[in-house]
Amino acid sequence: MSAELKVSGLGKAFTAGRAVVDDVSFTVAAGEIVVLLGPSGCGKTTTLRCVAGLEHPTEGEISLGGEVISAPAKGILLPPRLRNVGMVFQSYAVWPHLTVRQNVAYPLKTRGLSRADMDAKIRQALALVDLESYADRSVTQLSGGQTQRVALARAMVYEPRLLLLDEPLSNLDAQLRLRLRDELRRIIKAVGLTALYVTHEQTEAVVLGDRIGVMRDGKLLQLATAEDLYNRPADLFVAGFTGASNVVPGTVRAHHGAFGEIETASGARLSAWLNEGTPVGERVMVAVRPENIDLVPAADAPNRVTARILERRYQGTHTIYHLDLYGARIEALEMGTAPRHAEGGDVTIALPPTLCWAYPAAEIAP
Repeated sequence: MSAELKVSGLGKAFTAGRAVVDDVSFTVAAGEIVVLLGPSGCGKTTTLRCVAGLEHPTEGEISLGGEVISAPAKGILLPPRLRNVGMVFQSYAVWPHLTVRQNVAYPLKTRGLSRADMDAKIRQALALVDLESYADRSVTQLSGGQTQRVALARAMVYEPRLLLLDEPLSNLDAQLRLRLRDELRRIIKAVGLTALYVTHEQTEAVVLGDRIGVMRDGKLLQLATAEDLYNRPADLFVAGFTGASNVVPGTVRAHHGAFGEIETASGARLSAWLNEGTPVGERVMVAVRPENIDLVPAADAPNRVTARILERRYQGTHTIYHLDLYGARIEALEMGTAPRHAEGGDVTIALPPTLCWAYPAAEIAP
């Protein structure tokens, strides 16, 4: 039966100094898929391993279905085998000397089931991952994608309270990874499992997760739906890591509700979303995604301005323009197979204020 996962104030330090996981708190509702996203070394895999019981936290508390399974301050540390948690590893971790059926059956052998019940659960698990016809085949005869589905079936066959997945698609080729990520969400949702998934791939996180948590330097910076994450990043790192590659420096000159009037280095002004606590006179960085720049703006569009096209890169389905804007070099993306603007010319664009986000200049972009 799927269960709620609750992580509170989780900390993990391997040696004296900075914690690898630093005061991380989040909840995964029963039946929800939460993805931890971030660059290498951000603490996402260590967080997952603490939940699994493969790493011992140095502080904080982890509970599953209301049961505390880890709390160093209380002397509680439930062994991995007693947590009823399934795990899918990056390296598959299947047994090469066993058949598909034997691999999937392995976790059931210590659970006191009858042969008939075991066979029924194995058939159901293999059907979910579309491997019924491969049951008696050696796993060494399978493709990478099939092998990963064996690992998934093995992790689900005993109906764990929680499924943990540590970058399970990273060893697959690009095309297979695209196909399997869609299957993964379908399979997990079909079973109704609670799942915590770790990846550094943004698109993978968006496709799989009900919510996405972005981590950096051991801290959880933001946990939100993909839509909220992409359209209202919590800080400059989250904006940059999720694709807001354009950054225009400026200074806050006025507040207008949820928006601020920002004076750029060129002296021009633009409107951008701004935290109300940011004072007038504060130096900020305005982040905007290339795809959010309007290349065919209405005459009365806010933040309408003329920019010079420094470079044009045609990429078949779309064109990327490098623009000189407000004294900064930015990118704009135009969809379609026929570019409409020439390199070296001028183009009128607009930056929608709701999709421009101003953050304190002290924050460092990735």
